[in-house]
Order: sequence, then C-alpha cells, then structure tokens
Amino acid sequence: MHRKFIALIVSLAIAITAISAAPARANDTAKILGGLAALTILGVVVHRNNKKKRERAQVTRSHIPQAPQIHSVRPLPPQVAKYDLPRHCLKAVKGYPASAPLMKRKCLKRHYKHADTLPQQCQITYWNGERSRRAYEPRCLRRNGYRFAG
Repeated sequence: MHRKFIALIVSLAIAITAISAAPARANDTAKILGGLAALTILGVVVHRNNKKKRERAQVTRSHIPQAPQIHSVRPLPPQVAKYDLPRHCLKAVKGYPASAPLMKRKCLKRHYKHADTLPQQCQITYWNGERSRRAYEPRCLRRNGYRFAG
C-alpha cells in the first residue's frame, strides 16, 4: 500500500510541474494546494488504517491458546484408570505352584468395579487343599495392559 501511495505522490508532483510551466493564476494555485492537502489527508487515513490492521493481526497471533500448565496431580481419566488394579489383591496363594502371587478374584470383585471385564484367558483355577478357587495370573494381566496401583 505504501508503494501505491508514493507512486501517486510522485505522479502528482510530475503533473504539477507540467502545469506550473503554464502561466500561473492565483485561482489555480489555490486549487492545487487544496488538492495536495486532500491527498495528504487521504494518505494519513490510509496509513492509519494499515497500521490498525497490522496491530490487530499481531494481537490475534499473540493470543493463541496455550496448553494449561499442570501444577497438581489430576486423577486419571476413567478409560485409563480402568487398567489400574488394586495392588492389595495380589497375594501369595497356597496350592498354586511355588506359592506364586495371584490376583484374588473375590478381592477384585470387592475393590475393582471393572472385575467382570478382566480377560478370561488370564483367569486360572487352583486347588487350595479344600476346594477349587479362581484367580487371575498377574503376568497375563500385565501383558493385556493392566498394572498394579497403590
């Protein structure tokens, strides 16, 4: 926009010099000065308008929303928290080879609301000396994306 304005001023200056070669009259000089004043005012208005547009563009660019800064620990969303199993349900069981720890089914049903959605291939049956019990194997649960939380 500045180039157009400068080109306009230069062309007017050339036109004025061509006109001033003719004998000048007082009436013509007043018209020429009035035209130059009008052009100056027009140039100032255009300049201010461009300046406002640039300022608006800078303001909108600087107000890009940024990610919120996290200062405290937030709870996990339900989809993720679903995979956190209660660690206190992991117990060594008599009757299972080498008394390896298992996730007790009854404890999970009490303390984990998604117990019914655990993978069936991880469920095992073992004999505790009196009767058959069911539990979940921790390694299998880990392979399926579950973890043991506090």
